[in-house]
Amino acid sequence: MGGGHTLNIAIPNLEKFAYIGVFSAGLSGGGAGQPSAAETFDAANRAVLDNASLRKGVKLLWFSTGRDDSAMANTKNAVALLEKHGFTPVFKESAGGHTWENWRDYLVIFSSEIFKD
Repeated sequence: MGGGHTLNIAIPNLEKFAYIGVFSAGLSGGGAGQPSAAETFDAANRAVLDNASLRKGVKLLWFSTGRDDSAMANTKNAVALLEKHGFTPVFKESAGGHTWENWRDYLVIFSSEIFKD
């Protein structure tokens, strides 16, 4: 749930976050005539998502998910939604699934991106 919480906290509050890391999470697609999580998220956050000055403050919007992770489709949905709104998210696919071993590695990689300057 950490990656979902990250999206639900960081995106509506972009003025407070320059670095956003989402590990093994995203926004689910639709089904059975119900709006998808991506559509609901888009509608709820459209003003922020379309605000160019807020987007400008985001230095890194980073996603990583394992090839065998059940969250892969959701990650790709979130990345596509953010690209549609003019963001340039970084997406890294890794081996493995929805495991702490991956998240540990993602934290190392993401942290090195934050502190490289």
